[in-house]
Amino acid sequence: MERKPQTLANHAKFDPAFHFFLIPILAINVIVIAIQLFRYPGVLGLWLLLVSLALVVMAGRMRSYATHLQDRIIRVEENLRLARVLPEPLRSRMGELSDSQILGLRFASDVELPALVQRALDERLSRSDIKRAVQEWRPDYSRI
Repeated sequence: MERKPQTLANHAKFDPAFHFFLIPILAINVIVIAIQLFRYPGVLGLWLLLVSLALVVMAGRMRSYATHLQDRIIRVEENLRLARVLPEPLRSRMGELSDSQILGLRFASDVELPALVQRALDERLSRSDIKRAVQEWRPDYSRI
């Protein structure tokens, strides 16, 4: 399967089952239960509304857990890459990079990485600033 080249403009990923099925169904469920509770007040309706809200929170937290775990894995991978690619003066400053900066640097090619790390440190670039500065995009097709 040939993949579309990844860029800053298209690197954000949607999971159709999550974003276009699960979340809308859970949101509609909360609305339907709330309408039913308004029309027919009662303890059971209140309980169903609470369970519906709990399902929305659970779906959000599960998504959050997955992305936070991926961020941790990316930090490990990128720290290994930085140690391999950066020249010594910059390698000794790797600890000064924020987690957010490291996550943004993952899209930079090995060739442009040292200069971009230097800029990130000197100019305190944000993750989005770093991603905008990348000239040769290194795709991450595994991100959820």
